[in-house]
Amino acid sequence: MPTTPETASTPDTSTAAVPGHPTGGTHPSAAFDRLTGSLGALPERHPLRAAGTMDAPLLQALTGRTPDRRPVWFMRQAGRSLPEYRSLRQGTAMLDACLDPAMAAEITLQPVRRHDVDAAIFFSDIVVPMRVAGVDVEIVPGRGPVLEHPVRTAADVAALPELADAALDPVREAVARTVAELGATPLIGFAGAPFTVAAYMVEGGPSRDHLLPRTMMHADPAAWRALAEWAARTSGAFLRAQVEAGASAVQLFDSWAGSLSLPDYRAHVLEHSTAALGAVADLAVPRVHFGTGTGELLPAMRDAGADAVGVDYRLPLEEANRRLGGRTVLQGNIDPALLAAPWPVLTEHVREVLRGGDRAPGHVVNLGHGVPPGTDPQVLTDLVGFVHDQPVERAPREGTP
Repeated sequence: MPTTPETASTPDTSTAAVPGHPTGGTHPSAAFDRLTGSLGALPERHPLRAAGTMDAPLLQALTGRTPDRRPVWFMRQAGRSLPEYRSLRQGTAMLDACLDPAMAAEITLQPVRRHDVDAAIFFSDIVVPMRVAGVDVEIVPGRGPVLEHPVRTAADVAALPELADAALDPVREAVARTVAELGATPLIGFAGAPFTVAAYMVEGGPSRDHLLPRTMMHADPAAWRALAEWAARTSGAFLRAQVEAGASAVQLFDSWAGSLSLPDYRAHVLEHSTAALGAVADLAVPRVHFGTGTGELLPAMRDAGADAVGVDYRLPLEEANRRLGGRTVLQGNIDPALLAAPWPVLTEHVREVLRGGDRAPGHVVNLGHGVPPGTDPQVLTDLVGFVHDQPVERAPREGTP
C-alpha cells in the first residue's frame, strides 16, 4: 500500500506524554502492544508473522522484553570495512548498487553471515528516494551526496517531482530477496530524517554547519515547511515500502540534527520527523530514531514517534536514560574510535556501555556512529561474540534512574 498524505502525517498515539513525568515518554509496553495488535496489517508472509522474527532478540529488546541474548548490530556494518563488499561493489556506483536488487540484498546479508549480528540493516542510502523520485543527485566518492541543482527557493521546492509508488519496486524486490535468506533474523529498514534530507538538498551537498537550511527555516519558513513536508513524504514512503516487503523494524537517521537548537528542532523539524515515522505507525514494527550530536534533542526525537532512541558516542547511556525519564529503550553507543584500540581497552569500554544500557527498559547494542572503513572485520566478529557472552541484566523500571 503506498503512503498517503493521511498515513504519512498521522502520529502514533502511543507517543503521548506519560502523566506526571517531567520528560514524558513512551512505555516500552506500548511498542509490544502495537507489535502484537497490528500484525494483521502486515502481509501474511511477512517475517513478523511467518518466520518467528517477533521473538528475535532485537524485537524483544525494542519492545521492552528481556531478550535471550543481548542484541547487537552495527551502523554501516554492510560496507567498506568488508573485503567481500569491496569486491562486489568494484566498478559499480553507489546508487546503482543500491538500486540493483540482487546486489543490495547480497551486501545486506554479508555482515550477518560474517559477524552473527542480530539484525541486518538494509543496504541503501538516504538519497535513494530522492533519486528514484527524479531529483538529479549523485554520490561522489570521497564527498557524499551532491545535487546538480540545490533547492533554495519556494519555486525550487514547487518544482520537485513527487515520488511515484512504482519507483520503489527495486527496493521492495531487494528487501524481499533479503528476508527470504534471513529466516528469523530481522531486517531493519531505514530512511533519512526530513531535516537531514532537506539539509542536503538546500546545501547541494555535505556541509559542516548546515547554515543554509538553518537560515531557510527563519528567512523563508513557508519554503522550508514545503521542503520538509516533501522530504517527510518521500522518506515515509521509503520506510513503508521496506516494511511491507519484509522489514521488521525501522530506523530514521537524522545525521545532521545536532546542528539545531532544541527550540528550532521543535518549531521546524519535529512535526516532519513525526510524519516520516508516522508513515508506518499503523504497522507492527518498532521504530528507532538516531542522530549524531543530538544529546540535547533526545526527548524531542523520542516524541516524534520513536519506540527507541539511538545515542551517539558523546553521551553516556546512563545520562541518556536519565534525560529520557527511564522509560525509553536505548540503542548504542560504543565509540567507533575504540574499535582499533587494544582488546582489553575496547572490552572495558563495552562493559561500561552495557552497564549504562542495563539502566534502561531495553538496550540494543550498537556503535555510537558507523563502522569506520578501515576497521578490521575480525574485531567486529569478536565484539559480537563478546557481547553475546555477557549476561542479560535489567535495572528496575520504576522510579528515577
